[in-house]
Amino acid sequence: MTKTGTILVTGATGHQGGAVARALLAGGHKVRAMTRKPDGEAARALAAKGAELVRGDLDDAASLDKALAGAWGVFAVQNTWEAGVEGEEQQGKRFAELARRAGVDHYVYTSVASAHRRTGIPHFENKWRIEQTVRALSFPSYAILRPVFFMENLQGPFFKPGLDQGKLAVALRADTPLQMIAVEDIGAYGRFVFEEAERFNGRELDIAGDELTMPEAARVLGDAMKKKLEFAPAPIEEVRKGSADYALMLEWFDRVGYDVHIRSRSRECGIPPTRLASWASYLLR
Repeated sequence: MTKTGTILVTGATGHQGGAVARALLAGGHKVRAMTRKPDGEAARALAAKGAELVRGDLDDAASLDKALAGAWGVFAVQNTWEAGVEGEEQQGKRFAELARRAGVDHYVYTSVASAHRRTGIPHFENKWRIEQTVRALSFPSYAILRPVFFMENLQGPFFKPGLDQGKLAVALRADTPLQMIAVEDIGAYGRFVFEEAERFNGRELDIAGDELTMPEAARVLGDAMKKKLEFAPAPIEEVRKGSADYALMLEWFDRVGYDVHIRSRSRECGIPPTRLASWASYLLR
């Protein structure tokens, strides 16, 4: 295992950052958790587990310099849906450049699965450009994680209201398989690429935990919720009215889709994949 120092985790109170911070803390690593709200409940929960809290804003370079000072490693995540496609790209490139200037030894950037495949999806393409910046900066070591669709999205405003009414409403074909991942698995992979920094230096890892069509997913979720759920195909044009970017992604899922080889990735890294049934049995009861 690579000997690590302080690891700065951005987005530490969010889905990915929070999962990585918890996994690192469970492994005995020194975690510096960056958040805009260090007084918030989620931040206090991390502090109770041993994290050092630091206030930081991805649009405030001075706060980032302070957060990065003395860090051995970095887990970097940005959010398209908060910052916008252009804003996320600016944040990602700026933060990587500041981290290199600060002397960070190991930089882990979380991108999106298939970012390298010329998808034409704006919030995939911008992450690919951030990846290119990370590679060009010549960190002593780096790794890129590329997770697929989050199972946790099913708890969010796009899906949960429909689930509560007995419908899994998604603008996908019934025969389209969708690869998914639980954020706790992202946490496990995040910890892994810090502990195995030398072995995975320069690697890009597309990661997933399960693959189901929407009718299959509806059955699994219904079993967990102890109710009858049916797949209800949503009109893609209605999705497009809310977000052209999101609609493009769904159309790409139907046309091409993610291509993670789940079993071989799990075997290579020794991380058992969380299946949707297991995830749902804990979180959707």
